[in-house]
Amino acid sequence: MSGHPAQRHSDLALAIREMLQANGEATHSLAARLGVGGTDAIALDHLLSSDDGLGPTELGQRLGIRSASATTLVDRLQATGHAQRVPHPSDRRRQTVVATPHAREQVVRALTPLLDRIEEAAARLSPEQAEVTVAFLREVTAAMRDYAAG
Repeated sequence: MSGHPAQRHSDLALAIREMLQANGEATHSLAARLGVGGTDAIALDHLLSSDDGLGPTELGQRLGIRSASATTLVDRLQATGHAQRVPHPSDRRRQTVVATPHAREQVVRALTPLLDRIEEAAARLSPEQAEVTVAFLREVTAAMRDYAAG
């Protein structure tokens, strides 16, 4: 972005931008705590957020990496015990990548201090403020996903 963002955007938009920057920093910290690279930590987040797992190609698309790189990434996650390949739930010819229970436990343990602080902040909101905040954040999330999709 050119110019001073503060002159063009609201304090709220800037606060979200700061939060996104802090999210990147938190992701790097999570990766270090798990002993994996940053891309691997982001991949784990995607796998943990997907009930049925993701195909290696789909995981690569979400990360913006080529199919061969996604295969290498999945191999790394499998070697460290963070992911495993399983048959696709509806198409046995395909494979799905899922996070292991070990990975879920490690991620939850690593993120608990952060999530506890977020819950403390949320507890200070009235129910009405929380409802409006959730709706706003979901709208911002949709905007970000639309932006990412092009």
